Amino acid sequence: MLQRILSKDLPRSPWLAALLVVLFLGLAFAPFLFPGVKALNVAAKILVFVALVASFDLLLGYTGIVSFAHTMFFGIGAYGVAIALGSFAQPSWGAIAVGVLGALLVSTLLSLLIGLFSLRVKAIFFAMITLAVASAFLTLASQLSDITGGEDGLSFSVPEWLSPGFELSEALLSLPWGDVALNGKLITYYLLFVGVCAIFLTILRIVNSPFGRVLQAIRENDFRAEALGYRTVVYRTLSNVLSALFATLAGCLLALWLRYNGPDTSLSFEIMLDILLIVVIGGMGTLYGALIGSVLFVLAQSYLQDLLRMAGEAASGVPLLPALLTPDRWLLWLGLLFVLSVYYFPTGIVGKLRERAVLAQLKGSK
Repeated sequence: MLQRILSKDLPRSPWLAALLVVLFLGLAFAPFLFPGVKALNVAAKILVFVALVASFDLLLGYTGIVSFAHTMFFGIGAYGVAIALGSFAQPSWGAIAVGVLGALLVSTLLSLLIGLFSLRVKAIFFAMITLAVASAFLTLASQLSDITGGEDGLSFSVPEWLSPGFELSEALLSLPWGDVALNGKLITYYLLFVGVCAIFLTILRIVNSPFGRVLQAIRENDFRAEALGYRTVVYRTLSNVLSALFATLAGCLLALWLRYNGPDTSLSFEIMLDILLIVVIGGMGTLYGALIGSVLFVLAQSYLQDLLRMAGEAASGVPLLPALLTPDRWLLWLGLLFVLSVYYFPTGIVGKLRERAVLAQLKGSK
């Protein structure tokens, strides 16, 4: 049963399997294990990044295409939901459906055009074209203030069931480590959780299908795949379209969670850099790396300043050390952590754990 759910793509490492189970259960029960506004926002951000990074890994890790337009499709999804819910007199599930379908349609057309006109060129030129298109879209979203809200973005209401004011029960669920409110925010979180699980498992099924095997063949040797009779441009274009559609769905989920969207929220180039970092940390061509990398990166991004503040206070009597451990230097430490992770895990965390499992099997067979 588990093999069928995971499309026969098992972790292939006991340590990796244990880590994935812990992270999955942690995200599944995050509202109850880590009650609090900040913790729930961090868990929701991790979920969105899991879907977004997995969709990008389909393009980069499994097809070998470098694209800088991924956040554009992420933003299209977020703006689609924001504009639809802001345009209707009453927020409804029908408005959400219109926004999602409209965003998917726009993303399909744009990704198809980009793929057909750009994927025939060499990889570096395709990356530059996608960067130019993403920059143009960001400028357009900032200037069309009547539609997108400009730099201020769009705030909107969501259906009653997803509103924080909606209460399943007036009583709080009391746990030894805190109280949990059974409200619309909890429903929204589990909507994100189910949606991200569906996106992740669908991508996992795609990369383990015959179509996915062809994508990996193109990644390994484009010329040989074409010599075998595969129309590589068609497969690359389809991969670009599918990746864009999953990124669009991730953007829709982000908008529903935040009830707001703006250029810096979903279209920023910083998000694109974050995606690249997460893919490298987790491991390219390993969808499980999207989960592990997203958890590590978002946790570091959210709590590293707090840890540095505590460490600085503890080292107050040591010369120079408190100056290095100030929360203002969190980006320095985040960069150092990234360098160390690349140095010790060149194939990503998932790749390293799988390599160790293979080596252990070889030693056992001897």
